[in-house]
Amino acid sequence: MQKPQELGFWINGRRERSGGQRCFTIMNPSDGTALAHAPRCTREEVGAAIQAAAAAFPAWRDTPVLKRVQPLYRFRELVLAHREELSRSVSLEHGKCLGEAEGEVLKVLEAVEFACGAPSLMAGEALLNASTGHDTTLYREPLGVFAALAPWNFPAMIPMGWMMPMCVATGNTLVLKASSLTPMTALRMAELLSEAGLPPGVVNVITCGREEGELLLLHPGIRGVTFVGSTSAGRKIFSTASANGKRVQVLGEAKNHCLVLNDAPVRRTALSILNATYGCAGERCMALPVVVAQHGIADDLVRTLKELAQGLKIGPGTDPASELGPLVSREHRDAVAAWIAKGVSEGAELALDGRGCRVPGHEDGFYLGPTLFDRVTPEMAIGCAEIFGPVTCVKRVADFEEGLALMNANPYANGSAIFTRNGWHAREFARRTHAGMVGVNVGIPVPIGIFPFAGHKQSFFGDLHALGKDGLRFYTESKCVTTRWFDEEECRREKTDTWDGAAGTR
Repeated sequence: MQKPQELGFWINGRRERSGGQRCFTIMNPSDGTALAHAPRCTREEVGAAIQAAAAAFPAWRDTPVLKRVQPLYRFRELVLAHREELSRSVSLEHGKCLGEAEGEVLKVLEAVEFACGAPSLMAGEALLNASTGHDTTLYREPLGVFAALAPWNFPAMIPMGWMMPMCVATGNTLVLKASSLTPMTALRMAELLSEAGLPPGVVNVITCGREEGELLLLHPGIRGVTFVGSTSAGRKIFSTASANGKRVQVLGEAKNHCLVLNDAPVRRTALSILNATYGCAGERCMALPVVVAQHGIADDLVRTLKELAQGLKIGPGTDPASELGPLVSREHRDAVAAWIAKGVSEGAELALDGRGCRVPGHEDGFYLGPTLFDRVTPEMAIGCAEIFGPVTCVKRVADFEEGLALMNANPYANGSAIFTRNGWHAREFARRTHAGMVGVNVGIPVPIGIFPFAGHKQSFFGDLHALGKDGLRFYTESKCVTTRWFDEEECRREKTDTWDGAAGTR
């Protein structure tokens, strides 16, 4: 057994050891062993990270945007070169399977490539002769220092894809609070940013508790805050940070539903749901934990889902043969198991029970097998609350209208999907569903990074979403400049005019 690594934190282009006495232990969910220790940075160290970002901002802001994106181009190549290492790091600290981890790393590249287009994306607007003799030009400028509070479920994609690239490309600097459960990959990628030529202080990575992290919401040197996590925490962050004059973007919880109509192909639909529900062990805000099935297809769909789920190979994330890895922590595994018990007590039909799952040779890992509930009714908590685990709930409805109404009653609205061969139903669903990201025969309707990650309702707080042109606008502010040049006749008149200062007249 290897000794746990001491991670430190990243400030001014180098790793530093914390002067604090407390730390977070990073666990390997696949076998329950300690991987590393991350510091619980003190308030003084959080303040130092903010100061480092603030000190780096003026020079970075004044660097031409064509030069600002050059380190991102090089970072892209470094991520590709270290693709296997980074994928293994994600799998080790989070537990997701290697294929899923590699997919996450590649999503970082997607966001970086979009941010490399900042020179054209930041181009403003102009109107010649906006009024007689006056021209007006709109510019986009960076704001200053941003704070990013990252979750544990995507250690690479969210901090170094959703949060970092556009922030940096548009001329801002960043203090990234990595998750205390999964900070290893973000810290390694900060090193790659430095190797790519990003100046010291432009990106700083810390780990800290809520008390110390509150400084990021209150400090006058922070201009904006982006957060991904629970809705309850996000609501508090939004109210606190916005009350302190900061631009805020909060991505919260989800309880995504799909509607399966009688004309959908059963096995193909079940395979899409299987991937969407159990991929990453259900620990993602675009998972598909609720299936709303029309009565005519429900029995066949539940039977097929159970058969496919039972065939998943459960094992360590780093085993290439594994199809379902562990949950991120023992506490989270136990919390999901408690939700399963609650579903049973609420009267839902437990078609497949994932509790008590054991992986030979990895008995101390945080495993939970695929779980399937049938005949879940609207009043049951398991069908309404975000469980964030490999648990599927099937709700049965008579027709399209009942299914759509049930789905739209959901307080969360990240994604929704429909499975059907009927074009009219597909169009009506896309038009009338409340979710911000919609799939038609697509289980995980996450758009590519040139479009925003557009949650609605209790899944998002703020005005501008992450990624896409919304992301550009979130990290910039507009400035309108109106100019006028005097013609020769006006200049001649100016020479002959006299000013009576006392009277205020010419």
